[in-house]
Amino acid sequence: MSAPHLEAEKRAILAAALPSVAFDGWSAETLRAATAAAGFEPSMALRAFPSGAVGLLEFFIAEADRRMLDDLAAVDTGMLKLRERIATAIRLRLTAQAGHREAIRKGLSVLALPVHAGRALRGLYRTVDAIWYAAGDTSTDFNFYSKRLLLAGVYSATLLYWLDDKSEGQTATWDFLDRRIGDVMRIQKLRGRLGGLSANWPDPSRLFRRRVSGR
Repeated sequence: MSAPHLEAEKRAILAAALPSVAFDGWSAETLRAATAAAGFEPSMALRAFPSGAVGLLEFFIAEADRRMLDDLAAVDTGMLKLRERIATAIRLRLTAQAGHREAIRKGLSVLALPVHAGRALRGLYRTVDAIWYAAGDTSTDFNFYSKRLLLAGVYSATLLYWLDDKSEGQTATWDFLDRRIGDVMRIQKLRGRLGGLSANWPDPSRLFRRRVSGR
């Protein structure tokens, strides 16, 4: 994970890196070149991203989450059903990333490596957690686990579908997303019948946040 400060510097380096990432990948050389292109001394690369190029990739994902939440906050979701709020969040996230498909594709290749499995899972968790909370979810029982697990599957499948979608306006992706969310809603209804079984379970939200933050 990148350093929790130097936000302006990290954003400048990321902006300088993205045009090259599509061709050169999330590499140490890309990070060095982007740092120089952004007008910083070479030491800034390590200061901003102590874990190197993979830290730059993680920051790219975190920035996509942040923009998704900002864009969603500008949408009047009060009258939308839960499934519509979730779909809207995912659509906003992917639409904002439309110009960076190759960077995302290369990033997925990096995160698919066994050495980065933990980073990949934490990044996916943060994304789906942000979507659920933005959609108004406050569950702390067994549903906390199931909702995030199910949405992780929906989001991952939709992302892969979107990467290769050639339909006009990505309508095929949005239809795919709606079908997957529909499946999740049906499963959640079945899960709801088990509600009484998890009444005495510990609050999973605190557990998950501790694991994700490393505390």
